[in-house]
Amino acid sequence: MKLLVLLLLLASSHSFPTEPTFAEQQTESRLRFAALDDVRLLANGLLQLGHSLRDFVQNTKNQINAIFQKLNIFDKSFYQLSVLASEIKEEEEELKKTTVILKTNNEEIKSLSLEINSKVEDIIKERNHLRSQVGSLEEKLSGLSQSLFSAEQIVEISTLKIILTQEKSITDLLKAVSEQSEQLNNQRTKIKGLENKLNSAHIQETDENLDRRHQSNSISGYLPYFTSDGSFSSDLPEDCGDVFSRGQKSSGLYAIKPHESQPFLVNCEFTEEGVFTVIQRRHDGSVDFDQSWEKYEDGFGDFSSEFWLGLKKIYAVARKGHSLLHFQIEDWRREMHFMLYQYILEDAASNYTIHVKLQSAESSSAVDEHTGFRFSTKDHNDGNHDSNCAQDYTGGWWFSICGDINLNGKCIQSRPRKKGVHWKPGRGTASFKASKISISHLTKPQTP
Repeated sequence: MKLLVLLLLLASSHSFPTEPTFAEQQTESRLRFAALDDVRLLANGLLQLGHSLRDFVQNTKNQINAIFQKLNIFDKSFYQLSVLASEIKEEEEELKKTTVILKTNNEEIKSLSLEINSKVEDIIKERNHLRSQVGSLEEKLSGLSQSLFSAEQIVEISTLKIILTQEKSITDLLKAVSEQSEQLNNQRTKIKGLENKLNSAHIQETDENLDRRHQSNSISGYLPYFTSDGSFSSDLPEDCGDVFSRGQKSSGLYAIKPHESQPFLVNCEFTEEGVFTVIQRRHDGSVDFDQSWEKYEDGFGDFSSEFWLGLKKIYAVARKGHSLLHFQIEDWRREMHFMLYQYILEDAASNYTIHVKLQSAESSSAVDEHTGFRFSTKDHNDGNHDSNCAQDYTGGWWFSICGDINLNGKCIQSRPRKKGVHWKPGRGTASFKASKISISHLTKPQTP
């Protein structure tokens, strides 16, 4: 009986829930707050992971953009190489055509020489025959001298005189033929030497043409083949005007040698407006114009793209006189602006001080007069200003007021515009996309 009552009590204790004690409530509360802390810790970890993933994605984008830029540069280089290769093939075809023509001329000369030799042999035979006839006539004359001349003898004497005259003519002809044959032999020797030179030049062109052409387009200082006595380049033109006066009518690169200067390459333009020596060209920002004083003196860039000819060379061309300074500027709306100035450029001792006076213009922003301003770069201040304009606004220029005029700044359209290519003094700054500065050669002297 007691066992039955005990079993009933145990069953009743498991069937009905009992109220939790105070200790159990505290334990439950602690467990609940511990779980919230874990959630917060997990949330912070996920947030940091998200930031890391975002930085990783951004770095990956930058790397991909850099790869695309390198691919674009590679495409441009590959295109330039393909153009150079096509030019090499064209010149090779021209050399082959020239060689074929020379060989044809050589064959014609050989055939002509053989024909002349055969004619000479015929003439020699005829001369020997005539000599035999003259000998027989002399014998007859010696017999006739003992008696009177008959009619037949008179005819024979007349014939003898004619034959003597013909023999003299034949002798002169043989002499002329001999001289001509000698000249043909000399010409044949020269042609053979020319063929050998063409063959060797063709082989050398195949090996070195790419390097030579690349150097011809680059601003590489003065020409390396100049000799100390000037014998090799003494007959070079002094400027593009002299190049034009010597009969050249196609624009391109020409070697010139101004007075008291070593020879160098310049880009000459021959248009309906006149003859120009291009000293600066900007159009796409592919060349960095934020260069040192040494670079601005010697020149930099590429004739086929953007370049600065160099202050030393500009001064060498400008000191001859009889020229104007021509500015051609294109804004971001593709509108063109032209300005033409009388100018005087001083030497390196004055930091290439410039004086300009407006001659004509197709722009409302043209400067009427700009006098006595020296050239400055980021590492060579001209001394006219408290601050270095070239360092503040990039590029080298004849700065008057910082940010006033600068065609050698960065090629940018966005602000700050005064750090880019600009020209509009005193009337608000105008940013430009492209520029070209040229020396216009005149037929009559003009001075500022």
